Amino acid sequence: MHVAVIGAGIVGVSTAIWLQREGHQVTLIDRVGPAAGTSHGNAGVLAAGSVVPIPVPGLIPKIPGLLLDRDQPLFLRWSYLPRLLPFLLSYLANGRHAPVERISASLAELLRDSPDQHLALAAGTGSERFVKKGDYLYAYTNRRAFESDRSGWDLRRRHGFRIEEMDEDRLADYDPALAGRFGFAVRCLDHGFITDPGEYVGALARHVEENGGEIRITEVHHVTEDAVVETSDGEISADRAIVTAGIWSKRLVAGLGLKVPIESERGYHVEFHSPSIRLRAPVMVASLKAVLTPMENRLRCAGLVEFGGLEAPPSSAPIDLITRGVQRLFPDLTYDRLQTWMGHRPSTTDSLPVIGAISSNGRVLAGFGHQHVGLTAGPRTGKWLSGIVSGNTPNEDLSAFSPARFR
Repeated sequence: MHVAVIGAGIVGVSTAIWLQREGHQVTLIDRVGPAAGTSHGNAGVLAAGSVVPIPVPGLIPKIPGLLLDRDQPLFLRWSYLPRLLPFLLSYLANGRHAPVERISASLAELLRDSPDQHLALAAGTGSERFVKKGDYLYAYTNRRAFESDRSGWDLRRRHGFRIEEMDEDRLADYDPALAGRFGFAVRCLDHGFITDPGEYVGALARHVEENGGEIRITEVHHVTEDAVVETSDGEISADRAIVTAGIWSKRLVAGLGLKVPIESERGYHVEFHSPSIRLRAPVMVASLKAVLTPMENRLRCAGLVEFGGLEAPPSSAPIDLITRGVQRLFPDLTYDRLQTWMGHRPSTTDSLPVIGAISSNGRVLAGFGHQHVGLTAGPRTGKWLSGIVSGNTPNEDLSAFSPARFR
């Protein structure tokens, strides 16, 4: 079949590659080009164990303090609050015990072997060199700070993820670059990271093109139930259309009668080029809710959450917080220059992506809404979508991700 894939981030590009391996012809469409958005600017971690959603029991009473303290990792553009409020109420309602258990089980199914999924996707594409299997550290000021997160770690253990607790001495032995900077850490095994997310997704997209796929850089205005994609450069008629355009998918699927409650969790990164410190593995700084990742000739610190919609320009406060936080932890860090970025994480009210058929005839599908785990989940999402198109029903139960839950 001829399949039009709308959105050339990691989910769209992964979908295109798996479709080609199933023998389909692919047209990959993006308004800017491959890896131009969040697939470029993310933390680069293959976070297989990121199965604990942001809303959890006990979060709501903490929100005022998080918003009013300039050293906390949550930001809000207050002028956007009236538009955000309906989403926010549903989003926070999913922070109760029962929804968190259900959401975590579904995320575990999606994420658990993500490094191997990336290696399978990258095989033969020339992009294998970007994928590094290894550990992922959560670093805390002290053991008491870790204990406040214990319920999340217990949840990960119940889903079979392997973790090791490390005191300050063990952490220093593990990575001397972290000696004296944290009092406690958790080592997550069977994880990994991408050494340059933008280059990685770009290389995967070139592989799609080299294998006969077409890449169109144009704005998509509408998708019909019969998989006709209306763009600024004319119509593209396909046998199937798959919407993988992140937060911009909301408008496209609304035209098919699917109103997905989804918002942008704006994320930021600061990159330190030619850094004097090289980390052994990515480190989540728990107090900052940002990840330090050793990338090619630079150290990227990415994370935070800002609710402010799609139109507002980047804010200075999140960038300042990341920069201050890194300088406080690593006062001895030297570098050539700083580079900053802001992007949009597409987050649904239940923290689960939308994966599956949208139109009644099954000709239009979706794969978007991966919140903080888009890079991690991209290959498996693409493989699931390719299987649905080809009539090879995935072995996993995808009902938790079904678009029908929002009808």
